[in-house]
Formats: sequence, C-alpha cells, structure tokens
Amino acid sequence: MADAVLTVTFAGPQVSFQDGGRRGWMRFGVPASGPMDRFAHAAANRALGRPAGATAIEVSMGGLSLTCESGMVSFAVCGGGFTLDHAGARVEGWVVRTLSAGESLTIRAGKWGSWCYLAFAGEVDAQAWLGATATHAISQFGGGALTTGQRITLRHAEATPSREGPLPAAPLPDPNARQPVVLGPQEDRFAPGALDTLTREPFTVTPAYDRMGMRLDGPELPLADALSIPSEPTLRGSIQVAGDGVATVLLADHQTTGGYPKIATLVSTATDALVQARAGDKVRFVAVSPDEAIMRARRNLATRQAWLDEIAVPRGRLEDRLMRANLISGVHHGGDE
Repeated sequence: MADAVLTVTFAGPQVSFQDGGRRGWMRFGVPASGPMDRFAHAAANRALGRPAGATAIEVSMGGLSLTCESGMVSFAVCGGGFTLDHAGARVEGWVVRTLSAGESLTIRAGKWGSWCYLAFAGEVDAQAWLGATATHAISQFGGGALTTGQRITLRHAEATPSREGPLPAAPLPDPNARQPVVLGPQEDRFAPGALDTLTREPFTVTPAYDRMGMRLDGPELPLADALSIPSEPTLRGSIQVAGDGVATVLLADHQTTGGYPKIATLVSTATDALVQARAGDKVRFVAVSPDEAIMRARRNLATRQAWLDEIAVPRGRLEDRLMRANLISGVHHGGDE
C-alpha cells in the first residue's frame, strides 16, 4: 500500500473534513460537530471496509472537484442525490469507484439532498483537535474546511476492485413523512395552542441553514413568559423558539447550552432525514412519547446497522459469489466471508 495525493481544484462553501464527532467534550462547552447526516457518513466509510467514524469529506450543495496527482485509491460517495463526474463518466452517488493518477472527480448536487460524503480506502491526513478531525465550522477547529489548491494525502491508499459498483438500496426514510419529535422539555412555557400548531401545520426550510442549525418559516409558536428560563444544555435535534416565535432546529455544530425554550426534540435518527432538506422544502412534525421515540430509534438503528454490515463485505468476483449462492433452491443466502 502506497500513499495517494489529491489536489482540490474547487471546493464550495461548507465542504469540510468530518469524522464521527468529538465525543465527551460538551460538558466543557465544546460542540461535538461530526457529520450532518451520520448514516450517510457511516455508509461511505463502511462501503470501503473502513470504521464508520473514520475521517471523510462532507460535501455541501456547493460541490467539490479533485484531481489525483499520484497513486490510486478507491472511494465511496453516499448521501443525498448527488452526481459524480469521474474519468469521463457521469454516475449517481451511493457508489464505490477507484481514482487513479491523472483522473479527476467532481461531485455536484443532484435532484435532492443537501449533504454527501466522500470517503477513501486509506487514512486521510487531516489535523485532529481534542482527538477528532471533525470540523467545527465557525472556529475551524479540527480538520478544517477544504480550499482550492489544497493537497490531500491519503496514507496507505488501496484500490479495492471487489468493492466497486453501486451500493444496494439504502434504508432511507420517506422524505415526505412527518418527523417524530418528543415534546418539551419546556412545552409548558408556550402559549395555548402552540404545541398543536407545531404538530398540525407545515413549516418551510429557510436559507438560514448551516451546520449549526436550520431556521424554519411557518406559523408563529407564541411563548408564555418563557424567556426567563436559565441557560441549560442543548442537544442535536432540539427545536428552540426565540422571542419572535420562530423555530430553529439545532444541528451538528449546535451550541452546548442555551436559554431559548425548547418546544420539542427530534428523535435522534430523524435528524439525518431533516438535514437533507433544502431551502423551500416543507417539514412536518408528529409528537411521539419518550418510550415510542426509544423504540423508533432502536428499530431504525438496527435496520441501518444490518445494511451497513452488508455493504462492509467485499462483493468479490462473480464466480466467488456464485459459489456461495444456493443455486438449486433459487434462494441466495450469501454473505461474503
């Protein structure tokens, strides 16, 4: 295994290095950061046999272009409906391919989604801070945002032909489904009718959307003497409401504490679906009990983990896959060793 070197020929805004996140530091006021869409980030890594939380490049709708200066490395792109131009071919995302010296790769936003992830079959040489390469967008602590002309070194880069090709259909949620939320913890600080409004009326994603949060346009969620509450810890997925009655969903780079009242919090696995919305998209919420939220999260995580385990196995040569298939019964119980 040798190193591969890439050059960034174009990087749109909010394109950055992200690993699984900076865990264990929020009590010190340090945001966890990490990928906006945690499932897609894990998928890109696992499709290459890498740990789910390994460093990858988070690509926004602004896009990214790279040229391979030396070496050869397999890569995976997962998340959103992004398209790739690679070695003269245009292909859809959720795919594994190999980039060779002299070839270029361009990733562009497609018909849906706001974020995708570019992972490599090699170790990305990115700066770590407090043990993680996850980039906090405002401070730029961590691996940092990518810039035009930047060189990226991939240590121990590999070409993995047995992994190349489109990935099987991922267990993605229905984008039109209502997003499940647990009401509170300050639901009693809102005026009568506010909770019903949250779960009855649609909201629209506004352009005021970045890694820290997503501001929603929609009916006012009026407060009732709620701005006097003390500052307290916040979570990814919390829906804060300022004095103007406008809701903001906190995301990957959210502040660790805040004093605005929180009308509800999204079920953890639902945030991956929400962040793929674009400005102008409609969002609806449905209230679930804490017990149901736990059940939904566990069920979704189990489904996702089974799929991640499936794509982590090399597909191998056709003759190898046929040897593992039960061709007599017509049922394929295969799985690569």
